[in-house]
Amino acid sequence: MLLAATHRRPFGTTGLSVSPVAFGSAPVGLLASERESAGRLMNRLLDEGVNVVDTAAAYMGAEETIGATLGGRRDEFILVSKCGADSTEKGWVQATRKEELSAQIDRSLRRLNTDVIDVMLIHSLPLDVIREGWPFEALQEARSAGKIRFAGYSGDNAAALWAVQQPGISVLQTSLSLVDQVNTEQVLPAAAKHGVAVLTKRSIANGCWRPRDQHYERYHNYVDPYRKRFAAMGLDLARVAPDVSGWSELAIRFTLSFPHVHTAIVGGTSIDRALENLANASRGPLPHHVVDAIRSSFAKARAGGGEWSALT
Repeated sequence: MLLAATHRRPFGTTGLSVSPVAFGSAPVGLLASERESAGRLMNRLLDEGVNVVDTAAAYMGAEETIGATLGGRRDEFILVSKCGADSTEKGWVQATRKEELSAQIDRSLRRLNTDVIDVMLIHSLPLDVIREGWPFEALQEARSAGKIRFAGYSGDNAAALWAVQQPGISVLQTSLSLVDQVNTEQVLPAAAKHGVAVLTKRSIANGCWRPRDQHYERYHNYVDPYRKRFAAMGLDLARVAPDVSGWSELAIRFTLSFPHVHTAIVGGTSIDRALENLANASRGPLPHHVVDAIRSSFAKARAGGGEWSALT
């Protein structure tokens, strides 16, 4: 087991304990992974000690795949899903009423083949919308009804900062990686102050060190901002971290070097790459001087101009 129980850490003030790496199911849905192969991947990760599975209503079939392939092991993992956004024939559609969120939660329960979802997050609704109150009201009503255990928010920048300060919000999912460090400045400290658990998304910067043609074509435009930032930072692995085996190891260990990051979401469809991420995470946080060098490179590139807020 790559991530034994000894690797687990408290998940904020929820009373749960989590593995340092969580499985993100977005690629399973968005890349239309064959259900049997996706099931093999997720079951293998549970065998290796991963105990957090992240999904969303908007991940185009991922919830159904999880429900069909992991239903028999439901008591072995913490299930995180999201509501407030959906994928339709018209593309990404955001909810505009509390009733839509409530209906999505009920649908997620059916798709996931479960009686309760451990963590339900509002999926990136903007600040002006969540300030209206009804998105979090929907989560609190679902919690009172026993449909979810903990409520939270998935997002970045000012919306994330506001969300972690609201009553009843126990979990934040937010962006943090080598090339995306802005949320460390205000959002993470605020989450820590309010006892909010943190799981990071895009935790290995979408493999931005790899050439564009080595990414799935569907992700080319999505990865481009990460690759641009990586180039601007000018990191030299041999100079910054000569004892680290490669960029993948540097990336996951950097994200896990922040004390208030409880678990880092890593997606994908390859068992070999997933196991590599687990092995890298098991090596623990980076030395302080390596983290400082990476943060200095980010700050220097950011000072050169351009848009460096958290990538949403």
